[in-house]
Amino acid sequence: MSTPEPGKPIYNVKNPFIAKVKRAFDISGSDAPKHTRHYEIELTGSQLVYTPGDSLAVQPTNDPALVYETLKALGFSGEEIVKHPKTGIEVPIRQALIEATLITEIDNKLIKAIIEKTMGNTTLAGLLEPEKKDELKSYLWGRYVIDLLLENPSAKFEPQEFMLTQKKLNIRLYSISSSQKAHPEEVHLTVATVRYSSHGRARGGVASTFLAERITVGETLIPVFVNHGKGFRLPEPDDETPVIMIGPGTGIAPFRAFLEERKATAAKGKAWLFFGEVSAKTCFFYKDEFEAYLADGTLAKLTTAWSRDQAEKIYVQHKMLENSAEIYTWLEQGAIVYVCGDASRMAVDVDKALHSIIEKEGSKTTEEASAYMAAFKEAKRYRRDVY
Repeated sequence: MSTPEPGKPIYNVKNPFIAKVKRAFDISGSDAPKHTRHYEIELTGSQLVYTPGDSLAVQPTNDPALVYETLKALGFSGEEIVKHPKTGIEVPIRQALIEATLITEIDNKLIKAIIEKTMGNTTLAGLLEPEKKDELKSYLWGRYVIDLLLENPSAKFEPQEFMLTQKKLNIRLYSISSSQKAHPEEVHLTVATVRYSSHGRARGGVASTFLAERITVGETLIPVFVNHGKGFRLPEPDDETPVIMIGPGTGIAPFRAFLEERKATAAKGKAWLFFGEVSAKTCFFYKDEFEAYLADGTLAKLTTAWSRDQAEKIYVQHKMLENSAEIYTWLEQGAIVYVCGDASRMAVDVDKALHSIIEKEGSKTTEEASAYMAAFKEAKRYRRDVY
């Protein structure tokens, strides 16, 4: 684990480094279904240390337009004085909502308060009962605090009373997509901007829209610090252990960092990258870089999966199964497998594909393949950064 050298400042949630975005540009095409951007954050003078596999913590702020609408729904001017949820200092409620309150998620405390203030005359009544857990989850999906306020206009709050019903706006963690050996005074991020519509309102991820829409390159100050990883690390450069990296979508981020590091350190082991997205035309992130790594030997193999470039949907797990014999050969040579990205679907499907490959290519029973996987994990050769 990388740690600051003696005498270097230690940055954390209470003492972040105040950085500026040096560059930001789209890496997805204009007609891609998701808007994905590359960010380069200036670290000059910070003495901040990171290693591929680490994450960068970013402290976002809320959309001022959403804060304005929320204040309007509350009947507040925005100048009412409240205690800042993080510092305890008295500030105007507008500032507190922008800087420190998670108004895009609903705390049970707000639901309880609305039920009490409406004397139970609300669709929320009863939803906090344990047996209604799934019903509550379904009701809250795609709703912000403002939605509950507008749906329950008879529920009136005092400013500080309202603040006590709110969750805190905390940091967001993003996998670092650069090597400090390649970029000594920068840290890079690869971020998909979360946007969707629900209940007649455009919605967005707080941090991803903060980066995409509410920063000015070279001007806006962003509190950041490094969250040091533990097990998601490359072998030493002189170690000839092969590595297989599976990172569809923005799961590519740590593997861009890995490849920059391997290039900078002239790493010996062979490397194979699996990358998948919607379309090669609109979503082949870092294409030129990866092709250059293929050309110079930093990458031994690059396998891509484009889900919508043909009639049937093709994902990284399908490409793994197509290459099952060679993957098994790499596994038998001691390869470490890294997986980054969606935990609920992609990582599950990749896990199933690995089991199938081991069973088929190793001529093993299901039980023997499971034992192989168990030993594989025990040896820390299966490393996952999933979310």
